[in-house]
Amino acid sequence: MAEKPSVLIIGGLGYIGRFLALYIHQNGLASDVRIVDKVLPQLAWLAPEFDEACAGSKFMQADASREQALARIFDRPDDKQWDYVLNCGGETRYSQEDEVYKLRSLGLSVALGKEAAKRGIKCFVELSTGMVYKPDSSPSKEQDKLKPWSKIGLFKLQAEEELAKIEGLNLVIVRLAHVYGPYASQWVATALCLARVYKALGSEMKWLWTKDLRTNTVHIHDVTRALWEIAGWYTAGKVNWDEETMGKVPTFNVVDKGTTTQGAMAEIIGQVFGIETGFQGQLISTFAKLNLDSVVDDVNDEVLGPWADLLEDAGITRPGPLTPFMEKELLKDTDLSMDGSRLEQVVGFTYEKPVISKELVEDVIESYKRMKWWP
Repeated sequence: MAEKPSVLIIGGLGYIGRFLALYIHQNGLASDVRIVDKVLPQLAWLAPEFDEACAGSKFMQADASREQALARIFDRPDDKQWDYVLNCGGETRYSQEDEVYKLRSLGLSVALGKEAAKRGIKCFVELSTGMVYKPDSSPSKEQDKLKPWSKIGLFKLQAEEELAKIEGLNLVIVRLAHVYGPYASQWVATALCLARVYKALGSEMKWLWTKDLRTNTVHIHDVTRALWEIAGWYTAGKVNWDEETMGKVPTFNVVDKGTTTQGAMAEIIGQVFGIETGFQGQLISTFAKLNLDSVVDDVNDEVLGPWADLLEDAGITRPGPLTPFMEKELLKDTDLSMDGSRLEQVVGFTYEKPVISKELVEDVIESYKRMKWWP
C-alpha cells in the first residue's frame, strides 16, 4: 500500500481549514499533517471535537503572508516535502480596504505558490469563490465569463491568475459557493441571527430583492471531502482532464445540487423559527439599490440592540463569532449561481448533502447552542 500523503494546511484554523483537518484526522487519511494559522487555537472559537485535529504538535503559529515565515512553514524535520499544500487562508471578512485583501489574500496566495513551486510540491490547492463569475441566473460553469462582484472575489481572481503564471506549480483551483454547516459564522449565520431577532420582536422577516435571487450553497461536509478527493485525483494523474477543452489549470466549482435561492432560504428559516418571511417588493428594492449604504445601516441599527439584549437575557457574557450585522457587499442584488457538474464528471465526486434543508439548518443552530453562542 502506498504511503499516505503528508498535508500542509494554511489558514488551518479558519472555518474550512479546521473541518478539513478534522476530516483527515477522523479518517486517518494522512501520514503527517501541519496546521498553520496566525491565530492561536485558544482564540479561534474551536469546538471540542477539533482539539486533537488542530492543536498540539500539529499546530504552528505563523503568518504565511510574510516571506520570512515560509521556510519555517514548509520545512519538515525529515527534510522531505509535503505532498499536498492547501491554501485555506486569506481575508474572509467583507468590506475591508483593498490593501488588506492585497496583502492577506493575493500576497499570501502568490507567496505560497512560489514556495510550493520551488519545492516541487505534488499538489497545491487554492481555495477561491464563486463570486468571481459574472452574475447570472443560469449557473456558471468553470469556463464562463468572469466578472467579480465582491472585493473578496476581485482579489481571489487576481490570485488565481497570478498563480497560473508560476512556472512548475502543480495548481488546482476550487471555487466555492456559500459554505454552511455546524459552527458557521458567515452568510447563513447572519440570516439565522436576524431571524432570531425578528422572532423576539414578533415581526416579519422581509428580504430585499426577489425570491428567485440565487444564493447557491454547499455543506462543509462536502467541501472537505471534495478538497481531499481533488488533491488525490490531481496527484494520481488528473484522469479525464482535457487541457485543450478545459484549460491548463484544473478548476472546479464546489456547489450542492439544490440551486439555493433567497426564496428557499426564506422558507426554511420561516419553518425553523415559526416566523413570517416575505420580500420587500419592487419599490423598496429599487430604493435600496440606489441607497444601499443607508438601508444597510438602518437594518443594522434596528437589529444590533435587540441582539445584544437577547445575549444578555440568555446570560451569554462571552458572545461567539455570531452577529446579525449585515454586510453591504453580501446584500447586493447579485446572483451566486454555479454549476458543480464538472467535479462529479471528471473526479467522480458525489455530494452527500446535495440540498440545504430545514434539518441541516437546525443542525447549525444546535451547534451554536452547544458552544453557548445562541440566545
